[in-house]
Amino acid sequence: MRNGSPALMLFAAGLGRRMAPLTDTRPKPLIPVAGRPLIDHALALARDVGIGRVVVNTHYLAEMLAAHLADSGATLIHEPVLLETGGGLRNAVPLLGDGPVLTLNSDALWQGKNPLQSLISAWEPARMEALLLLCPKDRAVGHPGKGDFSIDAEGRLSRGGDLIYTGAQMTRTDRLSSVPDAAFSLNRVWDMMMESGSLYGTLHPGRWSDVGRPEGIALAEAMLEAADV
Repeated sequence: MRNGSPALMLFAAGLGRRMAPLTDTRPKPLIPVAGRPLIDHALALARDVGIGRVVVNTHYLAEMLAAHLADSGATLIHEPVLLETGGGLRNAVPLLGDGPVLTLNSDALWQGKNPLQSLISAWEPARMEALLLLCPKDRAVGHPGKGDFSIDAEGRLSRGGDLIYTGAQMTRTDRLSSVPDAAFSLNRVWDMMMESGSLYGTLHPGRWSDVGRPEGIALAEAMLEAADV
């Protein structure tokens, strides 16, 4: 953690297949929603809470992302082969530095409190290895799937339930080195944390929009417009 502020890992390396055909000619983070690319919305969240170190992983059409982010202040790390979320985060640890880090998917939009600020405020290093930001299904926009987690009275998480993982978390990176595979999901690490009782969650107080499919764009824009009324 640098100068008291955690670094941020912004996931932007995916192929964006669910967003086709819009991703045939551009990476998903560059798809415009409400007048600016998805990744610019994410970078604005980081600026709003004063995060000084942002690392963005790239893979698909990486040169387009690199050109767009040239003046953003973000550090890019290219993945010649996709490493998934766990492998991608582990690959970026040398750039992120010691201490817990924030991670954020680039295909979501938010209404209400800044999600990164929510995580920073709720983080308790003495008992947490990871803190996931969750959204109840009735405040989730454009998310067609089931819930992911349940939360107990102490804030610990278990699998199943109606709470949806929003793609935002604060996490220690120690356990990443224990996974032998190069490419792996963060779910592998979360399962280890659940076994030791150190995986926690907190609820986003506003609405959250999943922009993983073309139809999610209009839904996200409607959510933002309603918040401005």
